[in-house]
Amino acid sequence: MHVSATHAPSSETSPKVSVGFSEKAKGYLALTKPRVVELLLVTTLPTMFFAQGYSGKSGVPSLWLMIATMVGGALAAGASGAFNCYIDRDMDKLMHRTSKRPLVTGVITPREALVFSWVLTVLSIALLWSINPLTGLLGVGAIFLYVVVYTLILKRRTTQNIVWGGAAGCMPVLIAWAAVTNTVQWPAVILFMIIFLWTPPHYWPLSMRYSDDYNAANVPMLGAVAGSRTVAVQVVLYTWAMVACSLLMIPLGGAGIVYTVVTAAAGIWFLIEAHTLYSNSKKDLVTKKNAMKVFHASITYLTLVFLALAVDPFVGSALMG
Repeated sequence: MHVSATHAPSSETSPKVSVGFSEKAKGYLALTKPRVVELLLVTTLPTMFFAQGYSGKSGVPSLWLMIATMVGGALAAGASGAFNCYIDRDMDKLMHRTSKRPLVTGVITPREALVFSWVLTVLSIALLWSINPLTGLLGVGAIFLYVVVYTLILKRRTTQNIVWGGAAGCMPVLIAWAAVTNTVQWPAVILFMIIFLWTPPHYWPLSMRYSDDYNAANVPMLGAVAGSRTVAVQVVLYTWAMVACSLLMIPLGGAGIVYTVVTAAAGIWFLIEAHTLYSNSKKDLVTKKNAMKVFHASITYLTLVFLALAVDPFVGSALMG
């Protein structure tokens, strides 16, 4: 029997399930990828504190400004995650790690997910725009980078997908800086680049751990398609670049003693973890466990750097400049 392409049966076979209010609410929350949102917010508030001090103002930003920026950023990140779940629902059903996502299980329908994504997008941009237009435009840019550049264009086409697509995860520091200063200055650019260079050492070890999943879904993540030595070399190179970039905050960003000491110490520690992965790769001793050790270490590193950034304006003064 011949079926024309325009009348082919739909490939979507989401299960028909009876869903209660609580389960539906949990499904919508899961679409926003809360753990990713948490990580993004870790960089937002410290950046606002530092921007306040850098601009010559004492204390912390106003409570309204902090809440509006954090909520607006969380909504933008949630919208991006929801769009991602909608677009990638075909591959999510093929991967064990994502097989319980609400669009795969049928808790949320594709139409519900798409409407939800757009509602979050409108709310996030409206809230960020209410702070100032620059902050709103940066919010639009963050969603565009993650949804269009990463999810639609790069993710299924290149092993460098997470490098350029990961720029979306760097946008919260620009949004936070713009919210406080209504501009983007050199310290914000340096913070953007720290996260940009941090993303590959963070994500590629994770893709090593879940290489079977990515290969099953034909997603060319470097950690899934390249040998462990190739991945480890890239992790080491990006880590060195990231640590060097983080230290630029001292001469160019007005960083003080707290940021300097914590960032230098955290950088040395993370470099040791990256080189350990490389050493293991030369001996063919890389396992999913020690790959994930680097992944978890990356989260700790970024948290320490931005906690130091938050405290720095309240302790001493800039070491240079």
